[in-house]
Amino acid sequence: MDSALDLARLQFAFTASFHYVFVQLTLGLGPLIVFWETLGWWGRSAAAGRAARFWVKAFALSFTFGVVTGLPLEFQFGTNWAAFSKTTGPVVGQTLALEGLYAFILESAFLGIFLYGRGRIPRFLHWLSAILVVVGSWLSSWFILATNAFMQHPQGFSVDEEGVFRLESLRQLLFNPWLEGQLPHTLLGGLLTGAFVVAGISALWTLNGRHSELSHISLKTALPVGLFAALLLAFPTGDRQAQMVARHQPASFAAMEGHFETENAAAIVILGQPDMENLKLDNPLEVPGVLSFLTHKRWAAEVRGLKDFPREEWPDHVPLLYYSYHIMVGLGTLLIAVLAVAMWSLVRGRILAARRVLWILLLAWPFPFLANTAGWVTAELGRQPWLVYGLLRTQHGPSPQISAGNVLFTLMGFLGLYLLLGILFLAFFGRIVVRGPKEVSP
Repeated sequence: MDSALDLARLQFAFTASFHYVFVQLTLGLGPLIVFWETLGWWGRSAAAGRAARFWVKAFALSFTFGVVTGLPLEFQFGTNWAAFSKTTGPVVGQTLALEGLYAFILESAFLGIFLYGRGRIPRFLHWLSAILVVVGSWLSSWFILATNAFMQHPQGFSVDEEGVFRLESLRQLLFNPWLEGQLPHTLLGGLLTGAFVVAGISALWTLNGRHSELSHISLKTALPVGLFAALLLAFPTGDRQAQMVARHQPASFAAMEGHFETENAAAIVILGQPDMENLKLDNPLEVPGVLSFLTHKRWAAEVRGLKDFPREEWPDHVPLLYYSYHIMVGLGTLLIAVLAVAMWSLVRGRILAARRVLWILLLAWPFPFLANTAGWVTAELGRQPWLVYGLLRTQHGPSPQISAGNVLFTLMGFLGLYLLLGILFLAFFGRIVVRGPKEVSP
């Protein structure tokens, strides 16, 4: 990997993945805080109110680090991807500007009101500010995902005589059918992450015999919310997104599934290793007919294999795409099982004494981060070798004047800076967890 293109791709992948750690936690904690704040005020629950006041600290910390790590992403459009920006800027610039002007400002402004307005503004307005923080984060996700959806399934534009994309329909840009599965799938993925972080930290406190009231109400909320999100991630949102890929990016779909041969009643692969020399899977563990049914709702339907597509349409890194997709699906299945076991203990009223279950929750909290990241790797690798699918190849997107040495230098800088940011976040987050709700007034 010594070309400016490869290094620019690596830099964007690294910075985007690091940024998304904080995004998914923010998306997940927000709705939980609104629930607790609502229950604390309207339901007169002092414990729920304390939970909202405690967990908003973690939300604010994650939001802050998300802002810091997100800004370099947009700068990279101008530094490393100038050709892409020049060609598609009149289209993707609309959603990126909307995200900054409306969603980000809305979210940050009302987060400040929620953090510092308690006792200074009417209780209704304070409660409303919590809701608007979540609305702002959802709007931000919508605008960013609309940008990505255009790159996956372009519509609502025209191309002028100079080859520049021009926006023709803002409605088609914002309501791209690709978003029907992608947007709820992403939001639910964040909700799953937030639920597992809350459950994991609450399990830690319970195992140590600390903060029992906060631990109990946090577990009672996080476990059913997490199970709800995990089930909806599998179906219908995950199923819907897979069908969109199969319909509009069939070569990518075949690579994701490790499906090399066109066949009827195609099997779905549980385990296996892609052999790119012989174009087959080694040691496959398959379930016959399931891939055909999930894709076309018919057990005997034909599913095209990767060999049936021209090589220039294949994703650039088929094994990595295959493994990232199966890591996402495998971890998602594992998390459903973990949450089902934990919910059984909760329903039976034994969750606080079920030490094995609590240990599992404590050890499992990183898995949603890995599953969500693997999902985004799948989506972005699947679109390759296109920046805008079918229209603009990745090789035509980088800045022509930026050398490989310059990109490598900045990449090394990001590696060092983000290592420092990661250490700082863990230190601040750990401090919040260790202190617990001591400073939270009733």
